[in-house]
Amino acid sequence: MAQQEETFKKIVSHAKEYGFVFPSSEIYDGLGAVYDYGQNGVELKNNIKRYWWDSMTLLHDNIVGIDSAIFMHPTIWKASGHVDAFNDPLIDNRDSKKRYRADVLIEDHIAKMEEKIEKEVAKAKKRFGETFDEALFRETNPRVLEQKAKRDALHERFAAAMNNNDLEDLKQIIIDQEIVCPISGTKNWTDVRQFNLMFSTEMGSTADGAMTVYLRPETAQGIFVNYLNVQKTGRMRLPFGIAQIGKAFRNEIVARQFIFRMREFEQMEMQFFVRPGEELNWFAQWKEWRLKWHKALGLHNAQYRYHDHEKLAHYANAATDIEFEMPFGFKEVEGIHSRTNFDLSQHEKFSGKNIKYFDPELNESYTPYVIETSIGVDRMFLSVLCSSYEEQQLEGGDSRVVLHLPAPLAPVKCAVMPLVRKDGLPEKAREIVNDLKFDFSTHYEEKDSIGKRYRRQDAIGTPYCITVDHQTLEDGTVTLRERDSMEQTRVAVADLHKIIHEKVSLTSLLRKLA
Repeated sequence: MAQQEETFKKIVSHAKEYGFVFPSSEIYDGLGAVYDYGQNGVELKNNIKRYWWDSMTLLHDNIVGIDSAIFMHPTIWKASGHVDAFNDPLIDNRDSKKRYRADVLIEDHIAKMEEKIEKEVAKAKKRFGETFDEALFRETNPRVLEQKAKRDALHERFAAAMNNNDLEDLKQIIIDQEIVCPISGTKNWTDVRQFNLMFSTEMGSTADGAMTVYLRPETAQGIFVNYLNVQKTGRMRLPFGIAQIGKAFRNEIVARQFIFRMREFEQMEMQFFVRPGEELNWFAQWKEWRLKWHKALGLHNAQYRYHDHEKLAHYANAATDIEFEMPFGFKEVEGIHSRTNFDLSQHEKFSGKNIKYFDPELNESYTPYVIETSIGVDRMFLSVLCSSYEEQQLEGGDSRVVLHLPAPLAPVKCAVMPLVRKDGLPEKAREIVNDLKFDFSTHYEEKDSIGKRYRRQDAIGTPYCITVDHQTLEDGTVTLRERDSMEQTRVAVADLHKIIHEKVSLTSLLRKLA
């Protein structure tokens, strides 16, 4: 665990050093849980968004996109339940004066119990070697069974407390499990209280009577209130989907783990409207397709898993998270939810407008059910960054830090480097840059030795480096170096575009899905 924490610190430092993510307002000592994306970070982030957007709107002829406003009528948030129920259970430690989410404290404690089980299994595996039967050991070992029984009992109690919104029992669980404050190490806890996460502000002047409005805590409601506009103007028939990428805002009291939990973040959401009664079938299909989307990137497949919700939101009849193993454990990067017809029914009730869908096949009107896929851009960014980061020891005692970014997502696709800054090599290198830059993000590099230039490009995840030397002027060939293998081959300048395109094009990813 300590090694993983150390690795995560290095990733955070690397993100700043190489222009991926900066603390916001840093010259003013920063602003808690708010970050800015640098020159390489914004390119990586935009490529992630483009991959998602194209996979939704190009590969599905029944999904279209919108861009709804951040400010919306405040009654929307009353109808959606956010005004009354968008809360986190918070608890304070009197000694450290630090505030925590009670549910996260308990979840972390359960994770530690699971770690104890895995340590027992790992020790036995080391002791017995190839003859070790892991399944039998988990079913029969007394220590494993004891820990599992404790974990299961705690998990069941915790789920009941969350489902029943039982704040007293959440605190009692923390006391019974002797959970301590990570800062002070004491168990001097306050009661658990609910805290609403929405930011509010005022629209209009005081003289005219200002109206309280909210920064949206999610992008989904902008889709719901526009669904009938899209359906009618696009002549859409069920089933159909509406996709949106946009900023959302939550006043997270316990914001932590770099860009994993922020107060200003970006979401990629798609709401898929279906006939009532067909929602669970579509839920299963979207659950499978969304995991396929993640795995198409070629990251470590073993780092993905499903987590089915035991506590369902008030609007859902099925919910699953796609979790990715970060350096700080498995964490949600995407949620797939069967939201029933709750949202549309609520907006119809609170607006007083008829927003039912007329089904020409059934010759009747009804309120559609909805399947939601919702992915955090920033969390996706972090999962890509963490899984790509590697410190490599090379032959001869040398080392390098490399980002094995999926090539279509890399901020820079290729770097062109003259071997020396004379003899017409810079001019030839510039000529190649000017030819490639219309299709690929291309860097020109001439400072320092060629080895140092390679290392800089490795650190930002550039898939290809192109070296222009004296032979280039003679026969029109260059040295093409591949990032991951560091293999160097001699290729014709005329073939560069085709070679690079096959590796870095988003089309290659989309074809895996299609």
